[in-house]
Amino acid sequence: MHPRWRRPGLGPLSSAPIGVFDSGVGGLTVVREIARQLPAESLVYVGDTARVPYGPKSPDTVRRYSREIAGYLIEQGVKAVVVACNTATAHALDDLRATLAIPVIGVVEPGARAAVAGPTPAVGSRRVGVIGTVGTIRSGAYERAIRALDPLADVLARACPLLVPLVEEGWLTHPATELVAREYLAPFQTHGVESLVLGCTHYPLLRPLIARVVGPDIQLVDSAQETAADVACVLQAAGLCASGQGLGTRRFVVTDAPDQFARVATHFLGAPLEAVETLALAA
Repeated sequence: MHPRWRRPGLGPLSSAPIGVFDSGVGGLTVVREIARQLPAESLVYVGDTARVPYGPKSPDTVRRYSREIAGYLIEQGVKAVVVACNTATAHALDDLRATLAIPVIGVVEPGARAAVAGPTPAVGSRRVGVIGTVGTIRSGAYERAIRALDPLADVLARACPLLVPLVEEGWLTHPATELVAREYLAPFQTHGVESLVLGCTHYPLLRPLIARVVGPDIQLVDSAQETAADVACVLQAAGLCASGQGLGTRRFVVTDAPDQFARVATHFLGAPLEAVETLALAA
């Protein structure tokens, strides 16, 4: 146990929950994966539904929002913070890691590592595709993370803004969603990418449809799945894993419209939520 990761007078943090936050509901795919891979861990999820989306906001504003929500999670006694928002990861991860005395995990680095984990092509450079929201693609976060691991990687990134509302509408297999996906994904097929990063936490729900569209020759990288695996590694290395054998508790907190959040959350979690709390934050 790192001495930095103790609560004075309260002992180790291993029994504390993991804090997860996102600008809205997309981060629930990360919650679902953490719950699947680490069922004994308790979770506190915050969706900033009053200020969604983060993409059009300035980096300074995103950092301010992220610090505010992380501060709330610290007050709830969490042992780690997962930034389950690509935009917040791009703009605020380093800031949070510098200021919080617990592990902070983002969604970009795990996806980037998985994208370059395969064998190097026999001819030419590795070709990686990234899809995400306008804000995430504009930030260039995935390109930087991928090229930090493979400087010669050929990265093709494209924003797919229509996919988020289609997911939130529950149109996961609708013909209209497939039509939109085919339009967005065609350049990756002609470019010959070997892996495609699902760089938005909404997109894992479309994985079967995307896999059908791009075909078996393109490996899909699920950012939620990779982030949950990263959380497991970080907790293990820090000696912070929950020791119990039962299921952990789950709390869901939003900054606005709890009823709407609960309705959409059913698509992400596959089951209705028992309760949604509301947290008032400044605009």
